[in-house]
Amino acid sequence: MNGTHEGGCQCGALRYRIKAPLQDIAHCHCSICRRSSGGILTTWVTVPRQAFHWLRGTPRPFASSASCTRYFCGDCGAHLALFTQLSPDTLDVTVATLDEPEQAPANRHIWVDSRLPWLTVDSQLPQEREES
Repeated sequence: MNGTHEGGCQCGALRYRIKAPLQDIAHCHCSICRRSSGGILTTWVTVPRQAFHWLRGTPRPFASSASCTRYFCGDCGAHLALFTQLSPDTLDVTVATLDEPEQAPANRHIWVDSRLPWLTVDSQLPQEREES
């Protein structure tokens, strides 16, 4: 998915734009993503930091670990982005908050050792025990 992409939270208080292709898209099965989202997994697209810009609002940060900060809407609680010091030139954005999430299918599973045992995953996608 090339070009410019936009998205935002459920209530509309936060809006963002990505000016980069959406290529590295992963279903994350880690327990931190589950607790942060309330879902059984979170699907992320990793983009260059300089390609991401907030258009409206200021997200609420939460340090979910020593190296990661997650960004939420302070009004509706939507989980929109994650920055990790382990990869300082990129930002992860939740695919579900894109205006057109159907245009960004995942191309791998990460942290599958943390996957819920009753969840059946798409076996056609590569699976990484952690994240490489």
